Amino acid sequence: MNIKGKAFLVICILMLIDVSAQDVLTKKQAIDMALDYNYGIKIAYNNLEQADNNKDVLNSGYLPVISGGAGSTFSIDNTEAEFSNGNITELTGAESSRYNASLSLNYTLFDGMGRLYNYKRLKTQYQLSELEVRRTIENTMLQLFTVYYEVARTSENVLSLEETLNISKDRLQRAEYQFEFGQDTKLGVLNAQVDINNDSINLINAKQGLVNTKRDLDFVLGSQLSRTFEVDTVVTFFMTLNKEELLDKMRTNNIDLLQIETNLEISDLTIKTNRAGYLPTLGLTGTYGWNKNNNNAAAFLSTSTNVGLSAGLNLNWNIFDGGQTITRIRNAKIDLENQKLLKDQTLLDIERNFFNAWDDYQNKVAIYSVQKDNIQTAKNNFDRTEEKFKIGQATSIEFRQAQVNLLTAEIRKNQAKYDAKLAELVLLQLSGELMNVDF
Repeated sequence: MNIKGKAFLVICILMLIDVSAQDVLTKKQAIDMALDYNYGIKIAYNNLEQADNNKDVLNSGYLPVISGGAGSTFSIDNTEAEFSNGNITELTGAESSRYNASLSLNYTLFDGMGRLYNYKRLKTQYQLSELEVRRTIENTMLQLFTVYYEVARTSENVLSLEETLNISKDRLQRAEYQFEFGQDTKLGVLNAQVDINNDSINLINAKQGLVNTKRDLDFVLGSQLSRTFEVDTVVTFFMTLNKEELLDKMRTNNIDLLQIETNLEISDLTIKTNRAGYLPTLGLTGTYGWNKNNNNAAAFLSTSTNVGLSAGLNLNWNIFDGGQTITRIRNAKIDLENQKLLKDQTLLDIERNFFNAWDDYQNKVAIYSVQKDNIQTAKNNFDRTEEKFKIGQATSIEFRQAQVNLLTAEIRKNQAKYDAKLAELVLLQLSGELMNVDF
């Protein structure tokens, strides 16, 4: 094996080692990492935990309030006391003390059903928080794959640019040989060198863009990636998508519509809660207490101790509160009406977005199909031009143009592929099916 062959073998081995050191981040792994480490999803789950605490029975108002209290009083008095038999007693610095302790219970037996409807409203707000978590996850998944596929697209572009640079280097070598043997002028060498410089600059920019895009992906995943990684560039389309089926799913599963439906329920419960202000409130009170008095010498009793239990019912009926309850109910009804109008408006908006997304998806899939055919044409054109160039039947300008056309076709094909896939994901998100597909 000659020296060039050995050098080529070493380079291949080093390239294989470098490739093996690159970890491939699959789509499934990226999804799992985003669900575990994305900060937006973590915050959404924390908000859901707060909503879960709010709907707990401890926050429902159904439990009694129990309070305890204790106190003491100490007095020093100068007292002059005259008794019924005419005796007079004067006391200077007479000491007396009082001690008390109690345990009290307050419980609302009936509050016009306001407590019940408020408890239901808190549970419904929890459902709204669950939907908000789903919205955050869907948006994060769309953001994730936007960046993920951008990494994939840029990676494929880098490979195409590297191949283009290698072709330009071969062309320069050929031009130098031709110049040495007098078959071409120095101009051919200079033109080849200029093209190499341009290809090198394009490759440097593409590699820097790839590094930046990988950082964006790492940010979405909560900075959990290793220093070097690759992504899966295989794209699979759900070609069995049915427009009418997706439209029906959109009307029942779209996150915006589901949130509005939940807000409608909350508004209805708010009206019922406010109506409780028209009804009386019945409460139960109870107290268990202990009192001890240590009196001074002028008192009839020197010491007294009381221990007892007391209980009672209280009824409070706010017959007229200045119109505040009426105002709250009127405003709650207006809010309910606004939610109904918002639902109709949102449905129109989502249907419009769905039809636009469907057409956009169909167009981009068609463009991708055309670009795949175009790249084959460009490849055939380049191969033929290269053969003619080697035998001197094509100029360097014609060869360069065929080379640029092939590179442009590859880059456009890569762009079309990922544009079509992202358009498909947007369509699935609108129909509420984004989290139900297998990536």
